[in-house]
Amino acid sequence: MADQEDSFAICVLGRDPFGAALDATLAGEKVGNRIMVARRITDLQEAAKCKILFIASAEAARFKQVLASLGKSSVLTVSDLPDFTLNGGMIQFVLENNKVRFEVNLAAADKAGLTLSSQLLKVATAVRKDAPADNVNQ
Repeated sequence: MADQEDSFAICVLGRDPFGAALDATLAGEKVGNRIMVARRITDLQEAAKCKILFIASAEAARFKQVLASLGKSSVLTVSDLPDFTLNGGMIQFVLENNKVRFEVNLAAADKAGLTLSSQLLKVATAVRKDAPADNVNQ
């Protein structure tokens, strides 16, 4: 397995809804020279070592704490929790007409120093450019 410095970690915090499908999808894939790896984590300190962090619905009670613990870390946060992008998350999966779509919180990504592709933004169902200040990273 790749060492943490040489890998591109996609992490799942909480009960993993993806199972073996995530590992199979990432097997042999790279981002630049970094090997993509799936990690299941429980400790918030591990989250800062991830490039992408999926926050499972089982973490609903503490997702604001998770976002706050990341601070300005360059970790892309993703979840299917209701109002995730309204509360400082970056990408929220939503079900629309029996299809999985997503919303983007551009302000949260900018705050973390991340630039999202214009192609990604074009296919989002909603792009939030100004997140309410009292909701972000609480």
